[in-house]
Amino acid sequence: MAEADFIIIGSGINALVAAALLGRKGRKVTLLERNAEIGGCLRTEEITVPGYRHDVMATTMVLFLTSPAFAVLGKDLEAWGLEFCHSPTPTGVLRPDGSHAILSMERGRNIAHFDALAPGDGAAFDREMGRFAGNAGFVFGLLGGNLWSSGTARLLAREAWKRGLRGLLAFFGDALAPARGYLETTYRAEELKALWAPWALHCGLGPESSYSAEMTRVIGFAIEAAGCPIVKGGAANLLRAFERLIRDQSGEILRDADVERIDLDASGRASGVRLGNGRQLRATRGVIASVTPHQLYDRLLADAARPPAVSEGLAAYRYGKGNMQIHYALKAPPRWRDGEDLAKVALLHLTPGLDGVSRSANEAERGLLPAEPTVCVGQPTALDPSRAPEGGAILWLQLPDTPRRIKGDAAGQLDRPEDGRWTEALREAFADRVEAMLRHHIENFDEIVLARRAYSPADLEAMNINLVGGDPYGGFCGLDQFFLWRPFKTSVNHKTHVPGLYHIGASTHPGPGLAGGSGYLLGSSLK
Repeated sequence: MAEADFIIIGSGINALVAAALLGRKGRKVTLLERNAEIGGCLRTEEITVPGYRHDVMATTMVLFLTSPAFAVLGKDLEAWGLEFCHSPTPTGVLRPDGSHAILSMERGRNIAHFDALAPGDGAAFDREMGRFAGNAGFVFGLLGGNLWSSGTARLLAREAWKRGLRGLLAFFGDALAPARGYLETTYRAEELKALWAPWALHCGLGPESSYSAEMTRVIGFAIEAAGCPIVKGGAANLLRAFERLIRDQSGEILRDADVERIDLDASGRASGVRLGNGRQLRATRGVIASVTPHQLYDRLLADAARPPAVSEGLAAYRYGKGNMQIHYALKAPPRWRDGEDLAKVALLHLTPGLDGVSRSANEAERGLLPAEPTVCVGQPTALDPSRAPEGGAILWLQLPDTPRRIKGDAAGQLDRPEDGRWTEALREAFADRVEAMLRHHIENFDEIVLARRAYSPADLEAMNINLVGGDPYGGFCGLDQFFLWRPFKTSVNHKTHVPGLYHIGASTHPGPGLAGGSGYLLGSSLK
């Protein structure tokens, strides 16, 4: 029976971070991936035309670049070939009438641009970012720390001493505000409200969700400071760097290794795993699972006894909206009708504005195909020309408000499948709706398109079983299922009721994203 100190189930960003950190401590780690390639939501493939390299799912690495995990592992990963590509204009928004706003990485430029949209909005942005900068240590300490810990207790005590109890409660009251009210009372220009509103969707929230205002501030602060970088040559190069680092630390990575169950010893402690092919692997110090709660308890621990709190938590755990990806191979860069500067934006949202984001999110929540979805358009070749043959370009599209199961079409144009499931025909028809939005804004669109490849929520789940219904966030991210209460109301950090078994991934604190947060927290704390 093969033996390791720790066995890690899954190979997404959290699993890779945990493996690398444990390897730094001299622990022998075996990482298991059920698919043919590691990476979870990180994968780069030529899915349209040979020579065009697309990040099939996740692409923007700002959360990783600014994370504690990168602070520790960055130099090692760079030594194994990791490089980032940047744009000085990381994000923007484009409305149907051509009006738009662009965020740069220069504060003075942003102030001038926003003031030109509406007098006073530049000063408002400067004020908000300055205010957040003063709170950044506290906010990132809460978002990136183990909430049930003496460190967080000390952090809260220091803030209570500094602010006073009433001041601390006022901070939390402000942090829990929805983005809609915050944006409507902070900015006058509709373009600026439209610039920030879509970012709530990237947090698994909506403009009316609690704490979505704070998340738009977090994202605005991070993007202005660090941009929206991508990995040079594709996200797969980050995976290669991690693999080289882990193997250099004597770690082992097994592909096509589907874990059938987690083994427990006579005392009930996690002692290893059994693979689908019957092979057993032993873990002397612990098993770490980077999976959803239902994968962990209903599949990997199906035969094990569980406390009532776990059964109740599983029954109540719910997943969020689905996601859809659309990729284009282009023979030439797009020419945006409303300004050359739009071609240099790393991530450009297409939406009518705050109300449009709210409407599309609400339609998707109710199981409807949005009549005018919020579309995130990535332009990787504007940052990294190596992604396409010389003169070519690619577009990376994400629709963060797509229904998991379909109850109807908000536009009344597409027929609902009888069973509510995505079909290939419906996927392509809905992609046509999105394509019409692109054609409206890109004057040379029909001249340059070589190929399109779309992935429905069902397609994404087929590629990664942790994307339940195409939900890329590991579960609904509303306040009642986040922070202290993720995944369950009784959860304590990344421990489970099984000794020696730990739970990480998007379904655990600090939630989804490419920061590797849960892998970092657990990998830093285990010995």
